Amino acid sequence: MKLNTKQTFFIGLAFMSICAFWQLYDQIIPLMLDHTFHLNATLIGIIMSFDNILALFMLPFFGSLSDKINTRIGKRMPFILTGTFTAAVFLILIPIAANMKSIALFIIALALTLIAMQSYRSPAVALMPDLTPKPLLSKANAIINLMGAIGGMLALILISLFVPEGVENYLPLFISLAAIMLVSAALLFITVKEKKQTIESSRDEPLIQSHKQLPKDVKRSLSFLLFSIAFWFMGYNAVTTAFSRYAAAVWDKGAGSSATLMLIATAAATIAYLPIGQLSARFGRKKMIQFGIILLSFSFLVGGWFTSLSPLAYLIFACVGIAWASINVNSYPMVVAMASEGDTGKYTGIYYTFSMSAQIITPILSGLFIDLTGYGSLFPYAFICTLLAFITFTQVAHGDEKCAGAKGIEAFEEMDA
Repeated sequence: MKLNTKQTFFIGLAFMSICAFWQLYDQIIPLMLDHTFHLNATLIGIIMSFDNILALFMLPFFGSLSDKINTRIGKRMPFILTGTFTAAVFLILIPIAANMKSIALFIIALALTLIAMQSYRSPAVALMPDLTPKPLLSKANAIINLMGAIGGMLALILISLFVPEGVENYLPLFISLAAIMLVSAALLFITVKEKKQTIESSRDEPLIQSHKQLPKDVKRSLSFLLFSIAFWFMGYNAVTTAFSRYAAAVWDKGAGSSATLMLIATAAATIAYLPIGQLSARFGRKKMIQFGIILLSFSFLVGGWFTSLSPLAYLIFACVGIAWASINVNSYPMVVAMASEGDTGKYTGIYYTFSMSAQIITPILSGLFIDLTGYGSLFPYAFICTLLAFITFTQVAHGDEKCAGAKGIEAFEEMDA
């Protein structure tokens, strides 16, 4: 059984453009709200939380909706094409509103853009497991995650090119990103014939009957897996959202030092995605996630010991990136591996419901501990969350599949269709 690497790459274009958008959203929208409209931090925080709130409701809804439709171009493709086009149009309105100094138009354009983005996120992610045999999901998800990382880096490159110091005309940047989104969707549509390839994929692999009720033991595994996902996202996200403040308060270091450490973690994860996909196919998803949780817990435990920026901190953050890649490559495939054939979009939405809920809860909960005990509680909080994830994950007994493959360089060569 071989992974169609070329097809997976083109499927990943949708996720690449989605990640590029969210990178721009996180980097630029707060600046526009601050520098252009001069809003206070509280209002900025409220507006920036809109995407997470929308995600809780829209991702499961549109994921499940895409399971139920059947058009001549497929189940997911109509959502991807319509959502991308709509998002690109409203995206360009955002800098126009900023140039006009119209906060009302800005909020409307931003809200419509976020709604359009959320409308196709679950269908875009669900397309990969639709067209990939279940034993190869981790390999494929490694490529998808790599494409997402490329999208994030691409957005950062665009920001550096189109937004030089002191310039606040963001229109060229947003037009460039909109163009990338449209081109990515067009290439996906041209190269991936969803309906035909879904039929061919179903012939290669006997799947669970469409919309079949999950057995009780599978439901139990899925429940524990979803709680594990929430716990490890709570631990990881607590550190990523508060680390710049932690570095300033505990280590007396500026944003440059904290950004460098986070960049090391991101780079390590990016490099690790493909090897971890191969190892997961050989040793199983559960073992690789357990390895990732243990390494992440150890990294958070040791990270809390440093009272100043030590050279060892760079190694620890590289371990954080590798651990997160090991978890991230395998967790979503485990969820959809438990889904029946017709419910991939539904379970994709459920996966995002738990991961996004965790990312809404953890800044508040970890912030409460920081307010009560100081920034020294950040890494212990993250360690406890990952420890809870390990405990709940021991109860997961389904969704783990291995596929026998060649060793060494042959393992990479066999990924080609």
